[in-house]
Amino acid sequence: MMRIMQAAIAAICLLGGAAFAVAAEKPTDPQIAHIAYTAGVIDIDAAKQALKKSKNKQVIAFAKDMVRDHEAVNKQALALVKKLNVTPEDNDTSKALTKAAAEKRDELAKLKGAAFDKAYIDNEVAYHKQVNDALETLLIPSATNPQLKDLLQTGLKLFQGHEQHAEHVASMLK
Repeated sequence: MMRIMQAAIAAICLLGGAAFAVAAEKPTDPQIAHIAYTAGVIDIDAAKQALKKSKNKQVIAFAKDMVRDHEAVNKQALALVKKLNVTPEDNDTSKALTKAAAEKRDELAKLKGAAFDKAYIDNEVAYHKQVNDALETLLIPSATNPQLKDLLQTGLKLFQGHEQHAEHVASMLK
């Protein structure tokens, strides 16, 4: 559950609030699981893009942390859904996250050097702020399974740390 939560937060941060605006109704636990996993995959992909494009030591270190943390979280999330016998359910929010992430990757792919670094880190700051907000206002309140809810709450603390780390790197790039 913790890994699922971390992944969801990461995805939301990268993609912004638009994808969460799609959810008119409270998501179910299987939908929350899918959103969280999708968010993790998105942040891993964004970090891998940064690792290929950036030459900045702080950006590279941040991206490595994102890959490490989100791969570990996704692994744990998969173990949790298996343990709980829950099948993650694709939904409008996870689809919107995936679409927005592809658009952001394409946008970032056109940038180089300091322009890429700044755009990537600024996106990470915004993404994590939005993910944290989505966790607090939508995902955690909507979760009905206590283990999922606990994982999301723990994920929120971790992603607040990611937000602070991204803000620190952003301040170094100015």
